[in-house]
Amino acid sequence: MALAHPPFSRGVWRPSLSGVLAMLMAACGAAASLILVPGMNGAIGAALALLMASIAYVDARSFTIPDELTVVGMALAVVQAVSQDGDVFASAVAHAALRGAVLVALFWLLRVIYRWLRGRDGLGFGDVKLAGVAGAWLSWMTIPLAIEVAALSGIIVYAVRQYGLGRPLRFNNRLPFGAFFAPAIWLAWVFETVIVNRI
Repeated sequence: MALAHPPFSRGVWRPSLSGVLAMLMAACGAAASLILVPGMNGAIGAALALLMASIAYVDARSFTIPDELTVVGMALAVVQAVSQDGDVFASAVAHAALRGAVLVALFWLLRVIYRWLRGRDGLGFGDVKLAGVAGAWLSWMTIPLAIEVAALSGIIVYAVRQYGLGRPLRFNNRLPFGAFFAPAIWLAWVFETVIVNRI
């Protein structure tokens, strides 16, 4: 039985445009992490860039964020905390866990309130869990930055897309928030590590 859209043609794989963009984003993010943050933290940041690009790609295509990727993000946050100087790593892990738990609770509350007001879900469980990853990775100061960047970039991309397609803006259209939140987490980490921590 022939496939309608075969993944291979004449022996050559032809990835989608979104797949190519995701790979480029992942490669650029990983390279930037290694260049801007030398040493172990840069390597961990490169892993974060690859992971966030994967989450963005999957969410953009399927409106889901696999639990496995979220678990890896949390594990990387623990590795980052452990890589801190000697005696402070336990405190760093505890603070990362606290920030993650608080952000999960806030996103869960937002999800509940939205459903109560609108009668439908506005945030998926994957977005709530991804908020936990953001909290574990970022400081209290840069968490709002990641959320704002994600929200604004999502709105801008949606508006430009609708305008380009000649369609009206609608408040009930779906938007893969994780596709914008995941890269924003990495960007906020870079900002925090390269600029805030060096002031």
